[in-house]
Amino acid sequence: MLPLIPTSKSDIHKLEHVLILGTLFRPEILELIKDPIEKVTWVDSLAIAAGALARAKAGYTVSEIAEELGRTEQTIRKHLKGETKAGKLVMETYELLKEGKLSIEEVEKFLEAVSLREKIKEDVEEIKKLQDELEKVKKENEELSKKLELVKEKLKELLEQL
Repeated sequence: MLPLIPTSKSDIHKLEHVLILGTLFRPEILELIKDPIEKVTWVDSLAIAAGALARAKAGYTVSEIAEELGRTEQTIRKHLKGETKAGKLVMETYELLKEGKLSIEEVEKFLEAVSLREKIKEDVEEIKKLQDELEKVKKENEELSKKLELVKEKLKELLEQL
């Protein structure tokens, strides 16, 4: 369940992500950001606006939000008042979520997929580390086997001499 009034950092992050993705997935926004240069600016602006709104809903002050997001208080105020296009769009998305008019199932599926992808990357890295370690152990085992054979031969020679 998506917390519309977050009470923890993780709730803030969930709301923030849903606001960003919910806004980006709206058809009219997809039209607006077809230009790659425009897209970069939009995504950054939307991320800040979504982060600001999620934190404001959690009860953060403007100065706390500005400090946490690394933006000026003036920028945060503009986003929260809907004076910026990104701020206005994010607030609209929040209202759509609140009214149940925006399906967040696709957004949640996307977030799960991203989370799963990150887990897979971590697992692949761990597997590579384990493979490297296994190769190292195999080489050490080979060297020790050779040394053991040499010791056995020396021992055999010594026993024959005795």
